[in-house]
Amino acid sequence: MDQMVPMFVRAFKLTAGLNTQRVFAAWDEVSGAKDFTLGKFYRAGKLHITLSSSMVRNHLEFQKDAILQAINSILKNDKLFSQDCEKVGFVKEIILR
Repeated sequence: MDQMVPMFVRAFKLTAGLNTQRVFAAWDEVSGAKDFTLGKFYRAGKLHITLSSSMVRNHLEFQKDAILQAINSILKNDKLFSQDCEKVGFVKEIILR
């Protein structure tokens, strides 16, 4: 079954969408700012986050490097995250708005 799911995802070309959702889930888990997150957008290794609180944004700004490493660590260990997807890979930068 562990081999069937990745084959199914690739066959129906769902890899990019699934990877994007896994990145968003990792953000929610790591940042602790799920309740303050208004919007999430991911493209070309850049995770754009819109927050409802400037205080939370400033707090997270100081922790961006640690959050980035934690997100990529979660993705590396996530069986549903396809590491060889050309369109959606690991997070290279976090942009907070």
